[in-house]
Amino acid sequence: MGHALNREQTAAVAHHDGALLILAGAGAGKTRVIVERIASLIASGIAPEKILAVTFTNKAAREMHERIEVRLSGDLALSPYDTPRTRPFIGTFHALCLHIIKTFHTAAGLPKRFSIYDRADSLRAAREAVKAAGFDPKQLEPRRVLSVMSRYKGDDVTQLQFKDTFAKNYIDEAIAEVWERYNALLAKDKALDFDDILCVALKLIRDVPAARAHFQSAWSHVHVDEYQDTNRVQYELIKLIAAGHGNIAVVGDIDQNIYSWRGASIQHIMRFEEDYPSATVVVLTQNYRSTKTILRAANDAIAKNTARREKVLVTDNEDGERIKLAGFVDEAEEARFVADEAARRVRAGQDPNTIAVLYRANFQSRILEEAFLQHGVPYQVLGTRFFERAEVKDTLSYLRAALNPDSAADVARIINTPTRGIGKTLEAKLVTQGRDALKPSERAKVDLFYGILERIRTYAETNSASATVRYTLDISGLTAKFEHGDSEDEERLENLKELVTVATKYDHLTNGEGVERLIEEAALQSDQDELSVREAAKRHGVKLMTVHAAKGLEFHTVFIVGLEAGLFPHERDADDGVDTEEERRLFYVALTRAERIAYLTYALTRRIFGTRASNMPSEFILEIDPALTEVVQQSTYADQSNIDTYVID
Repeated sequence: MGHALNREQTAAVAHHDGALLILAGAGAGKTRVIVERIASLIASGIAPEKILAVTFTNKAAREMHERIEVRLSGDLALSPYDTPRTRPFIGTFHALCLHIIKTFHTAAGLPKRFSIYDRADSLRAAREAVKAAGFDPKQLEPRRVLSVMSRYKGDDVTQLQFKDTFAKNYIDEAIAEVWERYNALLAKDKALDFDDILCVALKLIRDVPAARAHFQSAWSHVHVDEYQDTNRVQYELIKLIAAGHGNIAVVGDIDQNIYSWRGASIQHIMRFEEDYPSATVVVLTQNYRSTKTILRAANDAIAKNTARREKVLVTDNEDGERIKLAGFVDEAEEARFVADEAARRVRAGQDPNTIAVLYRANFQSRILEEAFLQHGVPYQVLGTRFFERAEVKDTLSYLRAALNPDSAADVARIINTPTRGIGKTLEAKLVTQGRDALKPSERAKVDLFYGILERIRTYAETNSASATVRYTLDISGLTAKFEHGDSEDEERLENLKELVTVATKYDHLTNGEGVERLIEEAALQSDQDELSVREAAKRHGVKLMTVHAAKGLEFHTVFIVGLEAGLFPHERDADDGVDTEEERRLFYVALTRAERIAYLTYALTRRIFGTRASNMPSEFILEIDPALTEVVQQSTYADQSNIDTYVID
């Protein structure tokens, strides 16, 4: 069971009726509090099936379910309730909403076994809707349309409301028309996409009295985990379900709100006491994870934010080592240092599984992977490996097909990527009968594609490898495909820019040889990556991941890399600027993943999109009390004077 519940945890567990806001700092044992609170409710006589607990991820829901099962089955006083029919409802928001819809599917105008569109289905339907509305998918990108629809659906805005109120220009009006066609396609298939599942459930609870009455009485006590991550629809849904009795307990941390880009509103947790004026507030500040030094640095960092509730994490853990600070000439030296330090720790007996390297953007993994391979350190990239990412593979296929037009696999992969009207039927006809058998209209589309390959091949013969990759991204339409999309598309574009940077290693080679070497590197790297993944299945390895992916995890040793102005804090683009408060919350999340050891590193120059830029160290480094840090003396990797220029001793 671990430590005994502290005073604040005990207060949260003992609170049964009315509204409860649990502000839980990082590493404060919030999941245990929810589990113990549910057990306490059952022990007081509340039937388990009257308890609802909602969270965001399947992983979190599974963990909570398993811990509650162990807790209930381990207590003889609670064991009579431990049957399948009499258990708390524990699940994600999507699981809850599916349950609501299936219970009242007739009122929603759906059959009991309606279809659910996954991301690929939604993209296919969006592309079809774009064409049906008379637009060119190359001009009105289906991914962008999906992104806009998703954001507005999360804000509880319907297609009609978007069209009448929010559509301000020609593009918005086009999206409104496509949205209408998209809805028609889903209705024809008797299907809902992921966003619709939430929206339809809310509509049922809000507009159908029988559904509202049913679910308000179905659960007498409602729990919501990670409340700071709720979007408008999730917020309204929970508010309505709990309205019948007012027994709602929400757990969250304002300082870990890092998902505004997908609709999460920090205001929901900030105004909880306005929504529930008689609410009890419990603040969990006792941290059981990190050293005093790491917590002091985290407290220093987050204190600069204004959109928050005052909360200072404390711990009974040891002071621990000072935070290690290191600056390097470039990203390659930074990566070598990280891999070398990880290797040294593993040789000294540390389990590589307890080490994590966290970065702001996915493209940063490529140089780190290379360094870990060179040092022979087992590692796992949480997320897709760099050269296995779809957009990177697409670009490499263009280069391979340009150099070898007979490469059928590469041609098949990219002939309609981005979309250019060459469907599977035309593609099959091309393969079986050749270009001469095609109709003039078909031949024109195919010739356009092969013309692109020919231009890439010609360009590669007289230009550098990096310039050729940049040219390929432009002429193929891949850059345009991702330029105006959602955050996922922005990440894909960053990965393509990183491929340009990779190619600069071969810019000294001529006559297309640089491109050939780049293609070889990708193939060999993939082979090595596959080997590392097979080994990782046996012995795991150092974890490489974005800070977003690390939320909820903890590691003995954490490297936070790329702490440079413009990268972390990340500057999205000239229009959006940078949300420094959310970026600082992201840094706070990163730092509080560390239990014992934390490294903060930056590079004075970094190649992005093939161009080497000089960088200032991140303001987040400069805001930490110098007494909590030590500059790592690594003259092998960087001229120490470079670090001293920016680090305040």
